[in-house]
Amino acid sequence: MAELSALETQESEATPTAGDPAMAPGRVIAELRDVWKSYGEVVALYGIDLQVHAGEVLGLLGPNGAGKTTTVNLLLGLAQPLQGSVKVFGHDPRDSRSRRHVGAMLQISAVPETLRVAELIDLFCSYYPDPLPIKETLGIAGLEGLERRPFGQLSGGQRQRVLFALSICGDPELLYLDEPTTGLDVEARRGLWAQIRQFVDRGRSVVLTTHYLEEADALADRIVLLNKGRTIAEGSPAEIKARVQGRRIRCRTRLHPFEIKGIPGVTQVTEVDGLLEILTPRAEPIIRELLMRDSDLSDLEVLGAALDDAFLALTDSNKEAA
Repeated sequence: MAELSALETQESEATPTAGDPAMAPGRVIAELRDVWKSYGEVVALYGIDLQVHAGEVLGLLGPNGAGKTTTVNLLLGLAQPLQGSVKVFGHDPRDSRSRRHVGAMLQISAVPETLRVAELIDLFCSYYPDPLPIKETLGIAGLEGLERRPFGQLSGGQRQRVLFALSICGDPELLYLDEPTTGLDVEARRGLWAQIRQFVDRGRSVVLTTHYLEEADALADRIVLLNKGRTIAEGSPAEIKARVQGRRIRCRTRLHPFEIKGIPGVTQVTEVDGLLEILTPRAEPIIRELLMRDSDLSDLEVLGAALDDAFLALTDSNKEAA
């Protein structure tokens, strides 16, 4: 018994918890070092380095096939690197000393549809040594009043909130959210954003993968942009956007997008809700040219470069370099 007690003490001391100096904001709590990963002949990650800091929301962005889900699976211990090391709270991600402090909401999640919301949360709480009270979990996830509702009778947004509740019920220090708002309408998506912010306000950390760049812009403190298994940019959303020195011109015009693309200085033209959005390094000469060609130009608006613009510009330039 003395040996068991000593082992438990050693594990407790080795793994940081809330309030420990190791969990102070900014400290590295998870990292990949020179990680290579392949599936047969397909290389998914090319020697990437990545760090997750305490108290931050880290956004992992990239087009399909960039390596986002592979990175999350490595951090969760669901996959092993071909080369390099992966540590979470100083241990192998498969180690119980790491797993007891981690929660996850993955793209593919299945739970018994006949169980009620409170029953599901109670079941998942049993997997953790010190879970949150069920009432607190329901409050954080915005599920009050749905405790007795079977999972199979919930709407899409309510189901996502339940899955979010299951990921946080163990009171994790680090939470992985892999495309958490896919398929949700705007109202449900923003509702889940508020719940994620509430979780982070409690001093926790989040690794977020998403295809919604507006979501990353709204939630992430830091962004790592992946493309074809490599890190091509890293920084705050503002720093990522600053790498594209451009402006967006939004307007309604009878000009065809192909004609506008031919104007010198125009780098991209897209159509959104009947309006054209034009990306260019300098707005003034483009606006003058547009007015010369279309005297009926209307709904003119000039905006700074968005995260979408930076994303497209950086991935396109990386594609050209490759």
